[in-house]
Amino acid sequence: MQKSKLTLYIFIALILGVIAGYIYNTTVINNINTKINTAEVNIKTIDGQIEAIKDTTTAAYKNLKLERAAQITERKAADTAREGKLVGFTVLSDIFLRLIKMIVAPLVFTTLVVGVAKVGDIKAVGRIGGKTLLWFLSATLVSLLLGMLLVNFFKPGEAMHLPLPDSHLSTGIQKTALSLRDFIGHVFPKSFIEAMANNEILQIVIFSLFFGVGTAAIGEKGEVVIKAMDAIAHVILKITGYVMQVAPLAVFGAITAIIAKQGLGILSTYAIFIGEFYFSLLVLWLVIILAGSVVLKGRAFKLVARIKDAMLIAFGTSTSEAAYPKVLLELERFGCNNKIVSFVLPLGYSFNLDGSMMYMTFASLFLAQSYNIHLSFEQQLSMLLILMLTSKGIAGVPRASLVVIAGTISMFNIPEAGLALLIGIDPLLDMGRSATNVLGNAMATAVVSKWEGELSGGNEISNIE
Repeated sequence: MQKSKLTLYIFIALILGVIAGYIYNTTVINNINTKINTAEVNIKTIDGQIEAIKDTTTAAYKNLKLERAAQITERKAADTAREGKLVGFTVLSDIFLRLIKMIVAPLVFTTLVVGVAKVGDIKAVGRIGGKTLLWFLSATLVSLLLGMLLVNFFKPGEAMHLPLPDSHLSTGIQKTALSLRDFIGHVFPKSFIEAMANNEILQIVIFSLFFGVGTAAIGEKGEVVIKAMDAIAHVILKITGYVMQVAPLAVFGAITAIIAKQGLGILSTYAIFIGEFYFSLLVLWLVIILAGSVVLKGRAFKLVARIKDAMLIAFGTSTSEAAYPKVLLELERFGCNNKIVSFVLPLGYSFNLDGSMMYMTFASLFLAQSYNIHLSFEQQLSMLLILMLTSKGIAGVPRASLVVIAGTISMFNIPEAGLALLIGIDPLLDMGRSATNVLGNAMATAVVSKWEGELSGGNEISNIE
């Protein structure tokens, strides 16, 4: 109920933000925008005139240079004035983003250690764990790759034409390529405390993997650590819940600032982005169902029919966890053995969030396109692999994808301010992601049951509710 209320409040904030942004744009910002546009047109005209002059020693050339500098100063002054007028709104989303970044490092560490320790337990189980992880990793890779391919096909960010924030202009944004030495420095921590302090997500992941495996390896002594980490993770999740209460204010501030600055025209780009993302999710659904059909044959479609209510619950509440009891029940009715369901399904909620995986590459590359930052195929692949690692640490967290994206895009010099573009529409996208996560986990559980010979004909009639 609380989550659905939060979603409702976010939608209300979204609508109010659009209205407030439009009013603020027409009454306050429009005159400043006119000055900025006039200055930009003048600079382009002067640039054309400068190019036409061959002799750079003439008085005309020097005058044009001075005039160009004056126009640049005027544009900067107008831009500063516009930002000053919007600061009351942008500070709301800034607070939210800082709070989100505050919880990233401890959340990744605690949840990933617990998750890896559980995987360590799976090794004792042996065969089932291996098959489960094989499916999970394959599904994750396919989801990320599909998101990468489709966002490159649709190119939804190209219509945004966002200027780079001034703070990023000085960081050498063109230098997106990492050298091998830089990459190793990003991956392997020299100090865990330093990695935590600097929010170096990948370094935290590496340490967490070692820590989790080591914890599982020492047996009973490690149980204390796992319980402690699990408790800490729950505390941080509780804090995350508190932080999410600020989300409606952040949405209002972010959307108001965007509409006030860009005008209502920006909404058409949002509509395109949302439509293309949902089309991409449908493609992912087909891939999941077809992959399941290879193992389950025609029963894959029967499974989808069985879990449609659970998917609707996830869609309506924007969380796949709300559908967990219903999915568990329907999988047992479908014919999956209880021990397989109780083993695979919880792990799926930590390691197999297909909809969220697709969104991470789709949204990250959308932001790069919006700022006109070109990432090579190799860079996109490395982003995909980083997302594959970092995403395993924060499963089940409300708006988890934003947390992961925030921790990843900075490694590729994509301005974190771009996250404001996603905050407002994230509830809409989260609904589709959550439903997809339910489908992916249910299909994975059924497939592993079939592989283990633990899938019966199913119970079509049941009074259990």
